[in-house]
Amino acid sequence: MADPGRDRPGTWSEALKNSRIWIAGLTMAAGTLGLASAMANGQTPASTAPAGQAQPVPAEAREVREGIREMVTSARDKVFPALVNIRVVTVSFWDGKETKGQSTGSGTIISKEGHVLTNAHVTNNGKRFRLTLADKREVPAIMVGEDPLTDLAVLKIDLDAMADKGASLPVAEFGNSDELVVGDLVMAMGSPFSLSRSVTLGIVSNTERVFMGNTGDVEDLDFEGDQRTGVFTRWIQHDALINPGNSGGPLINLSGRIVGVNTRGGTGMGFASPSNMAQQIAGQLIKHGEVPRSWFGIALRQIQRTGLTEGALVTAVINNSPASRAGLKAGDQILSLNGDPVTVKFAEEIPPLLKRLAEFPIGGEVKVAYRRDGADAVATITTDKMLKERGQETTLRAWGLNLQEITPYMARERQLEVSEGAYISGVRSGGAGDIAEPKLSWGDIIVGIGGKAVKSVDEAVKVYDEVMAQEKPPEFLLVEFDRQGKRQVTLIKPKPPKSEDPPREVPKAWLGVATQPVLRDLAKFLGHADQTGFRITRVYPKTTAAQSELKAGDLIVAINGEKLAPKTMAEGSMLNRRLRSLGIDEEAKISVLREGKPVEIAVKLERTRIGPEEARRDENKDWEMTVRELTFFDRDDNRWDENIQGVLLDQVERAGWAGLAGLSPGELIVSIDGTAVSDLASYRKKMEALAKTQPERVVFVTLVGTRTQYKFAEPEWKPIVEEKK
Repeated sequence: MADPGRDRPGTWSEALKNSRIWIAGLTMAAGTLGLASAMANGQTPASTAPAGQAQPVPAEAREVREGIREMVTSARDKVFPALVNIRVVTVSFWDGKETKGQSTGSGTIISKEGHVLTNAHVTNNGKRFRLTLADKREVPAIMVGEDPLTDLAVLKIDLDAMADKGASLPVAEFGNSDELVVGDLVMAMGSPFSLSRSVTLGIVSNTERVFMGNTGDVEDLDFEGDQRTGVFTRWIQHDALINPGNSGGPLINLSGRIVGVNTRGGTGMGFASPSNMAQQIAGQLIKHGEVPRSWFGIALRQIQRTGLTEGALVTAVINNSPASRAGLKAGDQILSLNGDPVTVKFAEEIPPLLKRLAEFPIGGEVKVAYRRDGADAVATITTDKMLKERGQETTLRAWGLNLQEITPYMARERQLEVSEGAYISGVRSGGAGDIAEPKLSWGDIIVGIGGKAVKSVDEAVKVYDEVMAQEKPPEFLLVEFDRQGKRQVTLIKPKPPKSEDPPREVPKAWLGVATQPVLRDLAKFLGHADQTGFRITRVYPKTTAAQSELKAGDLIVAINGEKLAPKTMAEGSMLNRRLRSLGIDEEAKISVLREGKPVEIAVKLERTRIGPEEARRDENKDWEMTVRELTFFDRDDNRWDENIQGVLLDQVERAGWAGLAGLSPGELIVSIDGTAVSDLASYRKKMEALAKTQPERVVFVTLVGTRTQYKFAEPEWKPIVEEKK
């Protein structure tokens, strides 16, 4: 289809015809004035003008500059309103854990119903999607469908969540990517590095880019694990700058129409999926939620350097595939499909042929003419539906196991003897699966739990839920699994040990100072080469040490006459060991070296103070954060007096409710929704109240150093589904 914006009368496209002539105009301007001067503020470089004078740019150069500015601005304004920033909360599964994260990308509104076209690697593993529109409004979106094989996806704006439900959305139009030629000017739009909308300008470098390995065959790109991508794509290569966050944004021509979807870039090169393919894929996703395709079960390569003059070469045939059942073999030379001749001379012709095979009706018959050992024959292939390559995943949290669905593709590629069961894709160190005897490992396939057969991930989750819902789960549970064709059994402890606070040391004697070991070399530079010891770096306030004459900079050389002379850093605990051998409230004689002179100071010892490692903690799984009590050393490090109360954030899941609100480790929570938090007890009471009332928004007031901060959280009280859909 022709691009109606190319030759509009009365515009610059009429005078210059198309973007390739603009480049010639820029080259002429650069040759006479210098390209920089043509794009500057109406002046030439100083080297081309008399000293102290600025020479005006000729009218022709100004016309080129103004014309390009007009076309770029016009094209930008047609698409910018439909450009969106996409923020994704992801859930990934690895090492026996479920981990939330955040990713960002770009997209384009392509329908009045709110459909947004983007990349599948932007939405991959996504559980929640929020879009920022051109007018800065933030709106939620839902997944319509993903097609990893082309790295394209479609989201849909939740129109019911918009304040002005009746308002129309801006929509970008598709152009004809088949009309692109090398040298055409194109613009890449998106939200690089999660910034606001931006645009870059470049030229098309290649309209049929494929990626090839050392053998000369077209290579698939790895999407994630077992998932391929780029199988059907001939990329548009261009040099409009692409940065992280631009993925999924539109590549447009200077008529303001989408000619590609930017997918990857770097080192001055960008690659975009052609708009003609993207528009077709988007339509299928909107209609079906997936892209239905036929599957033949063959691998093909071009005939370049094979000595053949026609056809396409079959390099592999998968066992029990439609092609295998029809009698095709590796080495066959395909000549035609349903009577239409096939000749693939170059690698760039492989993706269109694979796409053509995939578009035959599912379950239909295709007559394939081929040549084998010089003899021609015809095979009738009944196609199968192309099944998804990567299955859903989930986590059995209490057992520390990631489970993955076994797809036919996965079973074939990994040569699994068992196609039913739940594939273990991760084991948490120290979890029930890891400490089982024998331990469960990555690649094992669970086929039974507690005497019940497990044929899928869903069945494994069902049995797990039943076991964990019991008031008193069994101490041991029998798990049957397959490991490389060998059927084995093991015992796991289904109930994890109760999380307890770290043990606290028995109170012992303590001196309220912080010190560092001073060894021989350092002592030499400090002017007392013959005397090592422990240099006081801080005297803690409101301690008996602070009431004594001890000072920062003193070198402790003995306690009660017993010398302290560390020789290595491994002896750095010598001072504390000596102090703890004494009694609480006992007066100790501290021998120090001060400005080269010995000084004796009597100090009454105190009981040890609780440190961060001994502090009591509270883990909230809904909010995915852990807090701990405030200690003496926390107060000292932050210069907080006794009036400062609260609980310290110890761990925060980056994309959990707390993490998305901006809460981070090291912050002191002083109040929650107007209720003061003084200790762990008051914190727990408030969090329990929130779980019951389930407010739409929760305000946390935190303290970082001397700065008070307000953090607004928007919890989603409905549980997030664990499975990857």
